[in-house]
Amino acid sequence: MHHHSILEGKRALVVGVANEHSIAWGCAKAFHALGAELVLTYLNDKARPHVEPLAAQIGARLLPLDVREPGQLEALFAELAQLGQLDILVHSIAFAPKADLQGGLLDCSLDGFLQAMDVSCHSFVRMAKLAAPLMTQGGSMFAMSYHGADKVVPNYNVMGPVKAALESSCRYLAHELGPRDIRVHAISPGPLKTRAASGLKDFDLLLSDAVARAPLGELVDIDDVGQVCAYLASDFARRLTGSTVYVDGGLNIIA
Repeated sequence: MHHHSILEGKRALVVGVANEHSIAWGCAKAFHALGAELVLTYLNDKARPHVEPLAAQIGARLLPLDVREPGQLEALFAELAQLGQLDILVHSIAFAPKADLQGGLLDCSLDGFLQAMDVSCHSFVRMAKLAAPLMTQGGSMFAMSYHGADKVVPNYNVMGPVKAALESSCRYLAHELGPRDIRVHAISPGPLKTRAASGLKDFDLLLSDAVARAPLGELVDIDDVGQVCAYLASDFARRLTGSTVYVDGGLNIIA
């Protein structure tokens, strides 16, 4: 098996590319480099011009998806069904209203909490339900988490409980989809300079702290995350499911 053809003949849907700094873009590039065929989504017309050139770069099909727009998720999967089987799904989207994200959990509104849960967690469950029937030869699904799900990271606020729910959802989905040979993992990258991260207060401190404290002592980048997902999507990892996989230079093991 040649290195560049490890994912040959596989089709991957990657949700969450906003620009070239997105974790989802790291995943898409890694899958493409190993021979997979890609489908990317863009959030809306404002996002499209940022994603279009990236899709072109890897010969990916590009389709719209806002998980909050009724019917859009279903329309996307109807389109995917026309293409044939699906093998890989990456969910790399999250949202919380700015006021709720920047305030502490005590001050988080019900509406903000529900919006965060809807986009950041339940949309993965909805996506898994629609993707599973297309994974006729088995497959793998990935959702993006963060260490703030498990331990308190100052300023992560409402996203902590939301990512904890997402990680637990990955375990339950792994259990339910295992008999269909579909594997599900939560991926927990160390802090990364993405558009999403720019919404967190004092994010630069988090970055410098990660470099100072991680055993491997360097910042993780989107390609590191993509390559781990590519490995987990390959036959090399066919007996692995339900894990939360840290791609963080070991930072999570340090007290």
